[in-house]
Amino acid sequence: MTSPLASEAAPFGRVLTAMVTPFTREGELDLDAAQKVASHLVDHGNDGLVVSGTTGESPTTTVAEDGRLLAAVLEAVGDRATVIAGVGTNDTRHSVELAEQAKKTGAHGLLIVTPYYSKPPQSGLLAHFTEVAHAGDDTPVMLYDIPGRSATRIADETYLQMAGDPLIIAMKDAVGDLDRGAWLMNETGLKIYSGDDTLNLPWLAMGAAGVVSVVAHAAGREYAEMVAAVDAGDLPAARAINTRLQPAVRAMMNHTQGAITSKAALQLLGVLDHRTMRAPLPAATEEEVAIVRDGLDASGLLKR
Repeated sequence: MTSPLASEAAPFGRVLTAMVTPFTREGELDLDAAQKVASHLVDHGNDGLVVSGTTGESPTTTVAEDGRLLAAVLEAVGDRATVIAGVGTNDTRHSVELAEQAKKTGAHGLLIVTPYYSKPPQSGLLAHFTEVAHAGDDTPVMLYDIPGRSATRIADETYLQMAGDPLIIAMKDAVGDLDRGAWLMNETGLKIYSGDDTLNLPWLAMGAAGVVSVVAHAAGREYAEMVAAVDAGDLPAARAINTRLQPAVRAMMNHTQGAITSKAALQLLGVLDHRTMRAPLPAATEEEVAIVRDGLDASGLLKR
């Protein structure tokens, strides 16, 4: 299925949230809450969502749950936002199963993270990405390079080998090497999406297609304004937005895991009734909620 917002410059949209997965107080998948969150995010500046990513607690959800969640989000916002399914794991066969399911369900794209913990060699990465990407048939793919979590960085040579694959068209960068990113954009034609909220503005200024954000749970409109300012060549305006959002970014990204703070933020905004997580991630403590509240307030995100 083609995204309603696909373009050559930004095939998955411009401002995407790595969406949380809501659970009931008993820890079961809450599809009504998921649709509420998805609708809220799209109503507040996001033109794309990633479901079943790390922030969506994907290591704790089943294949069946991932399929039900994807279907629910597509039903809620799939005609006005790009919906990308996270299908990457450290088991190629499992990832293939998820990619096939996402294709059948109607995902607009696939997010494939570097296989974590196993530390495969580059030949293994190449084979994994290629097999999983093509399991989704004609569904376009965004790779996710995050060595801080996966322990393995995708080598430049591996990107070059994948550059000719018509399905692998973008990458979410959480490596933080802007010079390398510029080289990759020039040499491979891949579209880069910022995968680190602290570097959203630098990436956009370097020519990134957009952002895949955690903080956009609370600041989607502001990031959309930042993207528009960069597009218009108004760096002072973009810089002012970035500066205003710094307290929120620091509060949500510097103290504990982003999935934890994102659910706290959504509860503070009245979107989620509670902030239940699945083990091993604990729900935000009252102290952590206070940090998030202060950060959102300092950035003007609680007064809208």
